[in-house]
Amino acid sequence: MTTSSAEAWDTPLAKVLRPADNQAATEALLTELAHALNHRAEGSPTETSTPVRRVPPERVLLTPEEAGEGLGVGRTTIYALMKSGELESVQIGRLRRIPTSALHEYAARLVQRARNQEA
Repeated sequence: MTTSSAEAWDTPLAKVLRPADNQAATEALLTELAHALNHRAEGSPTETSTPVRRVPPERVLLTPEEAGEGLGVGRTTIYALMKSGELESVQIGRLRRIPTSALHEYAARLVQRARNQEA
């Protein structure tokens, strides 16, 4: 089964990797929170106000599986990229994690290489 590129970006991980969308969602939730707090301060019943949803913190380090999902490759490919040094990773105890910035940098290098080969 194949997924379209639009569906591939419709995952929780994609929201971490697409900070502009994440920022818009965060701003919307902050607006809702401010509205709810204003109602509470005015003495309005909180049962009728919009429920406030908790926004999980933005992840800065991803597991190899999550990084693979973000790049659209498998876990084995991620480990090979880490071993070759093409994809930066850090060790936390016995765990390996990939900074989200490393995914962005790797993808940018791939795009640049493709552009250079076309020229």
